Amino acid sequence: MSTSRFSGYDLIGDVHGCAVSLTLLLDRLGYRLHKGVYRHPKRQAIFLGDIVDRGPRIREALHIVRDMVEAGSAQIVMGNHEYNYLCYSTPSPEGFAHPWLREHNPRHHRILEQTIEQLANHPEDQRDFLKWFLDMPLFLEFEHFRVVHACWHQGLIDQFVQTRQCNHIDADFLIRSAVEGTFEWTIMDRLLRGTHLRLPNGEVMVSGDGYRRHFFRTRFWVSEPQFMGDVVFQPDPLPEHIARTRLTTENRADLICYDESEKLLFIGHYWCDGKPEPLAPNIACLDYSAVKYGKLVAYRLDDEPVIQTDKFVWVDVGKEVALPGEPLGEQLVEQQVEQQGTQQGEEEG
Repeated sequence: MSTSRFSGYDLIGDVHGCAVSLTLLLDRLGYRLHKGVYRHPKRQAIFLGDIVDRGPRIREALHIVRDMVEAGSAQIVMGNHEYNYLCYSTPSPEGFAHPWLREHNPRHHRILEQTIEQLANHPEDQRDFLKWFLDMPLFLEFEHFRVVHACWHQGLIDQFVQTRQCNHIDADFLIRSAVEGTFEWTIMDRLLRGTHLRLPNGEVMVSGDGYRRHFFRTRFWVSEPQFMGDVVFQPDPLPEHIARTRLTTENRADLICYDESEKLLFIGHYWCDGKPEPLAPNIACLDYSAVKYGKLVAYRLDDEPVIQTDKFVWVDVGKEVALPGEPLGEQLVEQQVEQQGTQQGEEEG
């Protein structure tokens, strides 16, 4: 259980290389540059992971966040994109099917392409960031709130802590996590990617970003769901006939319920849109698709017992973000879309 001298916390959602948006958000939250690091005199930032991939200024975002963490003005949990990059960059031991823990195929390269390219000419940064990723905690627990990238699964977390006596992995754990079906694989999949269900009858969805999906992401805070539509939690809606499909016993075994009696929980990962609001009285998602020109969102946490709508703070990326000499608004969005192509929203998140 973490304790701190800070009077409050500012939880910040998935940055995905949106460094300019991040500086605007930190300024809005009252953080100021002091000796090269963003600091607040009374509060601490907590980042929910996924600093890398997709965005135009990944290296800059990494430096901002890591400098804050090292100076004690922030904490962070690992996101699935940091984990993906670790696996993609780590050679496999003898006996694995591929030379890297994450296969170097076109799909995986596309997801990581911007990170790979933007760090390619900075080998020291690349090495240092990979070491930092490996040291990132998977979860944080405080007196009255919890933080994880995608899903809090108490049973898996208890088993992890009992086994490792800490909240982070090491190189051996990383290697074992690349083997599907192991405990290591299961906890990384659940905490960093969340719960999901397979589409019934072998069906496949083509999502808005062009990916073929065999699974859909699910809510993990619904107590008595009856139909697949009761638990879907992703930008792409289920086809109506699937949404009306009753959950089977096997489906229910793959779901969990984070009860309203549990501590406040903060997650990212899920590509929400619209105006930020609580998912449940004790759950807030802070990923509002910043890199897709949505919002980079924070929550200003004090000692409130339930999530309050007026505590969300954000930057509208498409409307507000520009560097000196760059156009504002839609013109900037069009330029960045052209630069980034279609690297958005794959199944792994």
